[in-house]
Amino acid sequence: MPETHVYRRDALRGRLRDSEVDAILVTDLLNIRYLTGFTGSNAALLVHATDTADSEGRTVFCTDGRYETQAASQVPELERVIDRASARELAGRIESRIDDYRRVGFESHHVTVDGLDALAGAAPSAEMVRTPGLIERLRLVKDETEIEALRKACAAADRALAELIEHGGLRQGRTELEVARELESRMLDNGAEGPSFETIVATGANSAIPHHRPTDTRLAAGDFVKMDFGALVEGYHSDMTRTLVLGEPADWQREIYDLVAEAQAAGRAAVRPGADVREVDSAAREVITGAGYGEQFLHGLGHGVGLEIHEAPALSQRGEGTIEAGMAVTAEPGVYLPGRGGVRIEDTLVARADTPELLTLTTKELLVI
Repeated sequence: MPETHVYRRDALRGRLRDSEVDAILVTDLLNIRYLTGFTGSNAALLVHATDTADSEGRTVFCTDGRYETQAASQVPELERVIDRASARELAGRIESRIDDYRRVGFESHHVTVDGLDALAGAAPSAEMVRTPGLIERLRLVKDETEIEALRKACAAADRALAELIEHGGLRQGRTELEVARELESRMLDNGAEGPSFETIVATGANSAIPHHRPTDTRLAAGDFVKMDFGALVEGYHSDMTRTLVLGEPADWQREIYDLVAEAQAAGRAAVRPGADVREVDSAAREVITGAGYGEQFLHGLGHGVGLEIHEAPALSQRGEGTIEAGMAVTAEPGVYLPGRGGVRIEDTLVARADTPELLTLTTKELLVI
């Protein structure tokens, strides 16, 4: 994937020029991974604004000796420096070539006050300029390499749930913790590097708690069982929630399930280029509010996913911005009735020019186990 990372760095340079900085010192490891493919735990990256995809002579990568071989494999196209204090080492390079690096952006949302003091001390002649979120804004729209990783992550989660159901993993008497552990194990068996986040399994009244943590509570007849989980593949996160019933559902369970399914379909359909993120949230929220359950929909409709499980944009009434083609987001409305149970249905999808591409493919029909 070196060509992909070269393209991303070149896209960043346009934003550096717009920000009127000579370079940016990148210290957030996820942003470094996005720009280089490096997956180690210590690194810094100096990207010069006037380099090009064909000539990156002033763009430098630094890590420590533990990762020298790994960096040579993952970042072969850039000059590599080995030093434990990676960011400070590159700041020293800025000072030594100050004519090339008069104004240098830094990730002010990531660098601590003490960290900034260290950088300024190593490059006293440079003007350090705050550039918060510059790379994250690039990451908003996924390229096809990223979308393919998301597809793989979603497929691993889909297969894990299918196997869990097929092999009787959802049955009366099992605990939430047992189900969660098996679901995570099956994601690993299907190619995941790990779970995207701590798996949520919530049965009975616990399903009314949006982010319930699994306990020793046992699954019982008549329970809603809500599972919110995802797989991590190539650094990218999937996110899916399905709610099912153990035994024949009661009328009230069918009512709220059908309502959430209708709202979720409306929210998915609203994910189109040019749509305001608040309008996307409203498309689902109005369905639930119109049925009298507005106060039981306790969170936003969804969020971006990618190298982080929660990224921009936020699909909520407090969100900002519009949908662009290539954004990967979730649609996850819910209705939660304290003491009784709750339903959430969630998919990961990608905004396309016409119809959104659905990445999580497990049925959204009410499953009765």
